[in-house]
Amino acid sequence: MSSTSPQPLLVVMGVSGSGKSTVGAALAAALDVPFQDADPLHPASNVAKMAAGIALTDDDRMPWLALVGAELSAAAASPGGSGTGLVMACSALKRAYREAILAAAPTARFIYLEGSRELIESRLENRHGHFMPSSLLGSQLATLEPLESDEPGITVELRAGEPPVELVARIVSGITAGDAV
Repeated sequence: MSSTSPQPLLVVMGVSGSGKSTVGAALAAALDVPFQDADPLHPASNVAKMAAGIALTDDDRMPWLALVGAELSAAAASPGGSGTGLVMACSALKRAYREAILAAAPTARFIYLEGSRELIESRLENRHGHFMPSSLLGSQLATLEPLESDEPGITVELRAGEPPVELVARIVSGITAGDAV
């Protein structure tokens, strides 16, 4: 990205196990902007609930989403010039959650990582050391409201076995064209 053009504010979204952190970090590197995972922004009470297999409520999520929006907003603006830009990995499962993020960071765009339940389950079965148990996938899928055509962003179909570098190339192409990839 050129230093004179605004740096991107991108939220890589999807259910747990969709690859938000891996893809987000690779996308940030490709765009030469910082990467941040939204998980550490959760208060300890949210992490404890999820670790215990308890799905979060909207009330649990809203303070966390405010922090996500604030981080994106801070990356959008800086005194005396354009901001650093940011790629944020954040589930952003409901439209209302994305609207909360956009209220703080109106230039943010979403990259929805869409995958089949079978693909996501297989990824979760092979993931270790994360506080989000695979048992909560059903509640996340029930909560999920896919990105709509009138929302800023693109939908990216996950392909089994696709290397992250190829997925990132599709995303970069898609955000340039504004199409689903």
